[in-house]
Amino acid sequence: MRTARPPAEIPLTRLGHAEPDLLEELLTTVRRVARTGAFTLGEHSEGFERDFAAYCEIAHAVGVASGTSALELALRALRVGPGDEVIVPANSFVATAEAVSAVGAKPLLVDVDPDTHLMTADHVAAALGPRVRCAIPVHLYGSTVDMEPLLRVTRAAGVAVVEDACQAHGARYRGRRAGTLGDLGCFSFYPTKNLGGWGDGGAVVTADSELADRVRMLRSHGERTRYRHEVVGGTARLDAIQAAVLAIKLRELDGVNDERRRLGRVLRHAFAESGIAMPRPPFVGADHVYHLFVVRSHARDALRLHLRAAGIASAVHYPKPIHLTEAYAHLGLPRGSLPVSERLAVEVCSVPLFPGMSNGEVDRVIAAVVESSTAEAGVAASR
Repeated sequence: MRTARPPAEIPLTRLGHAEPDLLEELLTTVRRVARTGAFTLGEHSEGFERDFAAYCEIAHAVGVASGTSALELALRALRVGPGDEVIVPANSFVATAEAVSAVGAKPLLVDVDPDTHLMTADHVAAALGPRVRCAIPVHLYGSTVDMEPLLRVTRAAGVAVVEDACQAHGARYRGRRAGTLGDLGCFSFYPTKNLGGWGDGGAVVTADSELADRVRMLRSHGERTRYRHEVVGGTARLDAIQAAVLAIKLRELDGVNDERRRLGRVLRHAFAESGIAMPRPPFVGADHVYHLFVVRSHARDALRLHLRAAGIASAVHYPKPIHLTEAYAHLGLPRGSLPVSERLAVEVCSVPLFPGMSNGEVDRVIAAVVESSTAEAGVAASR
């Protein structure tokens, strides 16, 4: 008698090169770059920058080494530095704060909305002070911050806005692309992103020609032309191989995002019917490109164990809010100071969602999450 094979494990995500035809095209373009020997800047980088600017419907896109570099260079382009403060949500990847620290400024960490998990205009308004030069709203998980009220607050205060759109490629906010509403927008092309390369990469977008020019100089030793160093810069260029790969994958991004939205709607409908908590949109009709699909559970560890037993991967984004990391202990924000971010850190769980996910895989994820939630509700009712 044959033993039935266990179902294949469902990963948290699958990288975009898995499609054979796309992989061959990507390998062909990498060979083309290799034959030219132009591995930094040059035609491939410039071509991708033009394409990405056009996609974002904005004047300028500057390719850089990573999303973290994008944030740092955006702040440096704005001349944010020592003595300045930058408002940052505590519920974000640590890179958002790291970029502030890297330019010598102080991250002013604020809490987030308990329903959306995002920073709001009210959080920014409450944090404003004489040293605040900039605010960094983070379009977390692929969901867009409600930017209009936030921009009213910052403009009235003369505070710049750098959008962290590292998880929101292609998302729209009231018709405009995420990343194009503030002074500058920052993107990461880490392989797992909705638009991911074959290594690290990033971009800064802006409508301001002067800011774009400054980012270009800062990413490459302060140069406009070779060996003419106008400002103190560094090395933070987007590799030509990454640019060539991204140019191909950019053509697929709208289709990829539409598939993510479709899968997100299926999961949200199923989980809502079962009473499973999820972050809600910041307003009716808000866009979400589902870089991550996040649920909340008071028994998060039990949920993850149940998913693992069912052959389903999961992850926690993020297990500690920034103010409780060792790196930012010096800010002196004790446990309890930003309660929403702290509560989210022990409740959020990311479950699989990726283009190409089969109906069977979607059904398995829904069933496992609902089973765990039902079991926990039963335990709670018996207490």
